[in-house]
Amino acid sequence: MRLFYSALLFSALLAACGGKDEDAGQKQETRDRAVTAEAATAQQPAQMQDTLPDSKPSPAPQTTPEATTTAQSPPAQRQAQAAKRADSAGSKPNILVIFGDDIGWTNLTAYEHGVMGYRTPNIDRIAEEGALFTDHYAQPSCTAGRAAFLTGQYPIRSGMTTVGQPGDKLGLQPESPSLARVLKSAGYRTGHFGKNHLGDRNEHLPTVHGFDEFFGNLYHLNTQEESEQRDYQNFGKKFSGDLEKYEQSFGTRGVIHSLATDDMDDTEDPRFGVVGKQKIEDTGPLTQKRMHNFDSEEVIPRALKFMEASKNEGKPFFVWLNTSRMHLYTRIDDEWLQKVEKYTSEADYHGAGMLQHDHDIGVVLDWLDKQGLADNTIVIYSTDNGPEHSSWPHGATTPFRGEKMTTFEGGVRVPMMARWPGHIPAGAELNGIQGHQDLFTTLAAAAGVQDVAEKMMQEKKQYIDGVNNLPYWLGESKQSARDYIFYYYESKLTAVRMGPWKFHFSTKEDYYANLVPRTVPLVFNIRMDPYESYDSPDSYGHLMQKVSWLIQPMGALMQQHLQSLKEYPPVQGGKSFDMSNVVEEFINKAPQ
Repeated sequence: MRLFYSALLFSALLAACGGKDEDAGQKQETRDRAVTAEAATAQQPAQMQDTLPDSKPSPAPQTTPEATTTAQSPPAQRQAQAAKRADSAGSKPNILVIFGDDIGWTNLTAYEHGVMGYRTPNIDRIAEEGALFTDHYAQPSCTAGRAAFLTGQYPIRSGMTTVGQPGDKLGLQPESPSLARVLKSAGYRTGHFGKNHLGDRNEHLPTVHGFDEFFGNLYHLNTQEESEQRDYQNFGKKFSGDLEKYEQSFGTRGVIHSLATDDMDDTEDPRFGVVGKQKIEDTGPLTQKRMHNFDSEEVIPRALKFMEASKNEGKPFFVWLNTSRMHLYTRIDDEWLQKVEKYTSEADYHGAGMLQHDHDIGVVLDWLDKQGLADNTIVIYSTDNGPEHSSWPHGATTPFRGEKMTTFEGGVRVPMMARWPGHIPAGAELNGIQGHQDLFTTLAAAAGVQDVAEKMMQEKKQYIDGVNNLPYWLGESKQSARDYIFYYYESKLTAVRMGPWKFHFSTKEDYYANLVPRTVPLVFNIRMDPYESYDSPDSYGHLMQKVSWLIQPMGALMQQHLQSLKEYPPVQGGKSFDMSNVVEEFINKAPQ
């Protein structure tokens, strides 16, 4: 009977959380109906930290009076002390965040210990000289994962829940938080190099969202080469009567180089909008040929030049370096295929790309050493989402169930490493739950920006989902500041993890599968079964009956989440590729 009532609770919560994609105003109306008086007064449940000890615990901080005080302080005080020390320890740290694209857990030696044959010694070095995180979460797709990092929010708040189409008005809005803005206001030079994927209109470009300079592509990689298909060209000519006219209406922009300015440029492109306070240069299409060495010959050199200029100006830098590797398709020189075949096969495009990618990251790390910047630079390495495993041999791989575009662990659990010599203990393996949204808050604290979540509430009326995990990184706390996390697929809340317990409300097995709602959640203990493999009725049914008492605390967390969405509504509605009900919805919205 208890399970029956638990199912009723799930139905009510899912009705409130998982409805159709609507504009922000309609979402607000839905939430106003869904959030009850109980939600408004719900209190934060006691912390239910997954208490698994870290595989390689961080060495204890030196026993100075300050360290002793910190160890005995409550979490909020420890976080403030960590931020204060970071700001007062001398010059502010430089921050270099490197995102690969669709990088698989099993494609880095630091995680798979040689199982794939080839090795990634340069990327592994970041973990060896810093910390490796085992339970770090991105999002199911490129856009959502990048938005979570830059805004410190679940993407439902920014509306950046899935990829937009070229020229779409869906993109990062000025109302949304931006880590670049936060750090720029703290005295940093801010540069973004490589893939952005947060909208392609002029008002979406990084240089109007806090970055001083941007150079990179605005879409997932394979869209950039579509215009080289004869099918594309033939269709475009027939559809628009002229290929150039078709491109003007539906084609992508090229690789963009933009600089932030103080002067308003009112020039308006009929498709991509007003230029605004920036200078924009389209450097041409990212062709298949250009893809071969785009990272090594264009993206990384510009990032290094930006960091060198910052050093010469005596200013700290924040650089977000997003490589094109390893998104499909892998357009690569033969030399890398020849190198990988001794480990795997000449058919291993992904392995060849990983060797090149690791080499490129090594160039960046060696440059930091030669410039004398390594000791005062926080280096982060991660990726936007899980691997696109279904696209073999171009796709990555993972030991976890699912892949990109799913909320099984394989779609969202990603590599994450952090290095900060003298601050983050070398060789630490941290098993606490953490998400991309937490990087926003943690890096802000490391830069000396205290209470950034409160600042965003006051300045932008925006709720920050990220927690400050700096004490955990520095070895001053044995537990992550995060003990639960929500999983979204586009605008639908599909799962939640509390400590080791994970409940799926809807499931999607692979990239191209349909999202299937469940009347009774699929439950796993992520420590007992990290691969979410025990899914027969005998196994998960027994577990569901055993832990049905978790439904109420989970309901409290979800009610709090809903309440925060009511008080701080999303800035825009998300979008979906599901067109099955588009006509019916259009008719229902039309004036009667």
